[in-house]
Parts: sequence; C-alpha cells; structure tokens
Amino acid sequence: MSNKGTVVSVNVSKQKGTIKLPVTQISLDQSGIIDDAHAGPWHRQVSLLAQEDIDIFAKETKKDIRPGEFAENITVSGIDLGRTAILDRFRIGQVDLEVTQMGKKCHGDKCAIYQEVGACVMPKKGLFCRVVQPGHIKPGDSVEYFPKKLSFTIITLSDRAFAGQYTDRSGPRAKLILQEHFADKRWHCRFNNILLDDNMDILSEELTKAIDDQVDVIFTLGSTGIGPRDIAPQTVTSLCERNIPGIMENIRVKFGNEIPSALLSRSVAAITGKTQIYTLPGSVRAVEEYLSEILKTLEHAVFMMHGLDVH
Repeated sequence: MSNKGTVVSVNVSKQKGTIKLPVTQISLDQSGIIDDAHAGPWHRQVSLLAQEDIDIFAKETKKDIRPGEFAENITVSGIDLGRTAILDRFRIGQVDLEVTQMGKKCHGDKCAIYQEVGACVMPKKGLFCRVVQPGHIKPGDSVEYFPKKLSFTIITLSDRAFAGQYTDRSGPRAKLILQEHFADKRWHCRFNNILLDDNMDILSEELTKAIDDQVDVIFTLGSTGIGPRDIAPQTVTSLCERNIPGIMENIRVKFGNEIPSALLSRSVAAITGKTQIYTLPGSVRAVEEYLSEILKTLEHAVFMMHGLDVH
C-alpha cells in the first residue's frame, strides 16, 4: 500500500462505547470532532480504522460489518495503518491528525460494540489521534500519510580517534544497540554518527545544529570525566533548559558499586525543546551499560515531551 488513501466514511456517536453512525461530514476543532463523544482535552480525540481490516474481519466471521460499527470516527482505505507509529501524521484536506495511540484495551462484555458485533477490531488494528490542524472531513477526501522519523545523533568525542590514531568503536556500537532495541518496534528511526575532537566550541556548534533540526535524541560519547579536556557535560548543560538528574545518578551508583572509578563520571541527561541529550563515557563497555539503563525510559520521555500521557 502507498502513503495515500481515501476516506470511506466519517462516523460519530453521542456516547462512548457505542457504535458510531455515518454522517455526511465531520467538523474538527482542537478538542476533536464536534458533537462526538470522544472529543475533549485528551490524546484519543479521533479514531481511525482501515476498511481493509474491516473486510478481513467480516470475511472471517461471516458478518456484515458497516463503517462505524467498531466505533471508529474515520474509516479509510488504501493505507496500511499497521505500519504507523506514534507521532506519525495524517493529512485529510486541511485537517492534520497526529497518531497518539495504537490499539486499546477491549472491555469485552461491558462494551456495547462487543455485545452487538461479537468481537472488535479496534483493540489491535485501530489508531487514535489528536487534532493538530482543525477543519472538515467527508467521505471521498484524500488521505496522505507522513511517517515521523525518530531521529538520533551520536557524537563521539575523542582527540585520538579524531586524529586517526585508532578507530572509533563506541559510536558504531551505540548505533547498533539502538537499532537492535527499536528493531521490533513501530518507530521509524534515523541515525547520524559524528566524530569530533574534545573541542567545546565545535561540540556546541554541532549540538546547536542538531537541536535546531529538532533531532529527538542526542548522545555524546566520551569527554565526561574530570580531566582537563573533558568538556561534554558543561557544554551540554549550557545549551539545555532542564536537567534529568535521576537517570545518571542511578547509573553512577549501579555501576560504581562494581567499578568505583565509574563514580568519577560527570555524565548528565538534559532536555531542550523536544530534544533529549545524554552524555556518556567513551568506552564501549560504558556505552553498553549506560544505554541499557537509558533505554528503559527513553521512549516514555519522548511521549512526555510531546504532551502524551500514555501510562
């Protein structure tokens, strides 16, 4: 399937948990679909479901399923919703929708849809969005899909590697760990590796460029100790709005119990705009240890920074 499709039906209901009925047009504002039960100041304002998934369910269950019976607001065709990720966007006419949740918990016998249809596709196949740009949507409107790239910049700081005295192993290792972590997830990831010497001005320039480009996550590797050439922590904090102290405090204590010298790391975690920045020590082992802890909260941090409550 392509990145373009068509609106098959638009559907609304006055109460949550009930089948939605097709209408000729829906009007959307910043709260969602006007006169629909799911409108409000939250992240699940508008629901989408693919006609192709409805057709598969209908064939398997031998039921006649019409648009709206799974409580989706917008029934679309021609786009594989199964490859979308949170923060991807759909443009329908002048309306922009941002994906905020994939699927949902089914309430089974307590759900009017389940009682009437006997099962539900939405928990596995449905998408939920919030309104970014209001407007109107009607059947026949074109739908365009824009995947959001979750972007990573990995900056290795090493005078000797930059001078060609040895090969940077930490940068490639960090990239591989990230690739493996996201391999079975629905994020669309993009990676950029940079090698620099321990120069505060040049690092500041690269960080500023990445922040201006709205890179989601930046990792610096190396230059976090207490030596005269260790400049990463102070360079990062000078550019950031807020620190996230708990992450690095936990890492230092955890690994410092085994290797006391790990307590000398001045690594920091911080954010500016919607960019997360982490300074890691430069050894391959440290990169592996630090990322093993950082990746436990990284995606949740992305959600929080985009105003999504996905607990």
